[in-house]
Amino acid sequence: MYQKIYTFAAAVSLLSLSACITIVSPQQNAATAQDQSEPVIVHADNVYTLTQPLSDFTDFILVKTGGDGHEPQVVHLDEALDDLVKYDVVFVGESHGHTANHLLQTKVFAGLYDRHNNMALSMEQFERDQQAALDKYLAGEIGESTLTKGDIGWRHYEQSYRPMVEFAKKNGLPVIAANAPAMAIRCIGMNGPSFLDTVTGEKRGWLAQTLNLQDGAYKDKYYKFAGASTNHSPDAGKDQAEKDSPQFKSFSAQVTRDDTMAESIYEHLQANPGRKVMHTNGSFHSAAMLGTVERLALRNPALKLANIHPVSVKDPDHPSFSAKDLEQGQYIVLITSPPQRFVKEENMRAFFKKTGMTMTGRKCEY
Repeated sequence: MYQKIYTFAAAVSLLSLSACITIVSPQQNAATAQDQSEPVIVHADNVYTLTQPLSDFTDFILVKTGGDGHEPQVVHLDEALDDLVKYDVVFVGESHGHTANHLLQTKVFAGLYDRHNNMALSMEQFERDQQAALDKYLAGEIGESTLTKGDIGWRHYEQSYRPMVEFAKKNGLPVIAANAPAMAIRCIGMNGPSFLDTVTGEKRGWLAQTLNLQDGAYKDKYYKFAGASTNHSPDAGKDQAEKDSPQFKSFSAQVTRDDTMAESIYEHLQANPGRKVMHTNGSFHSAAMLGTVERLALRNPALKLANIHPVSVKDPDHPSFSAKDLEQGQYIVLITSPPQRFVKEENMRAFFKKTGMTMTGRKCEY
């Protein structure tokens, strides 16, 4: 079963269609398409292709990744929610600013609440030092413009996060400002994790007490993403050299976000037995159950955790995903890839030159 969601100028309209999803080989596909009207998944060379298109930029398709030898299957949102409500924490990774991705987040949060009304929303997009302002907004003591002034709530708050926060406000649900302050992250990126030794008092409380900086799959993934070597040596001299390297400092900043968000969720659950949490973050933080997910599991291995991971589709008429995508979580959500940012190389170079100039001269002022 699958669900397609369209957004119109004045309202959001939900169209649900039910169908049996069949996985076939390319050789079977032509005959199958003639014999049945329901969509099929064609599996060849570790790539799965759907015959059902993504109709527009707001459309999405949910796929249950399977596991334990089960094949992936397209599922209706309600079917996914009936499963996801069994988890203690549901992570919904995002491609920042993508309309369909944020629409899914809102639908998942509302659907989980319908099934379990003791819910909380946890967000990367609010930082711990902003919790007081966020609480005042939820209590009706300040307006939205006061809440989002400055850097609070990210620049596309109104389009991306307002629906979730307003749902929480309407239903009296807590919203967790889970992330570490951006300035502290900058300082750690510049100076490494030893910067934490210089922070005291309330500001230290806005950062995770423990950072998990050990070698492993997440560190290897981050180093690969950053273009750094993943060969970690136990040699003491080389180990210190790595700790002094820009890539390790950058990784430490990334992990500070992950551990702070994980600690925020953990402490909230400790203080509120029986509550469930949906957490929003950039997909890198939760892909393959690493990052924030892994660090929450380290704090409480008994928690049942799930992840929905976005997969950008280049050809929306023939949505596809890889076998590797199926390793990212319990569900993946297929969404249309955003438009190409640059066509001409000179435009790209000009943009990054300008961005680089704004980055130059930044200081650690936490």
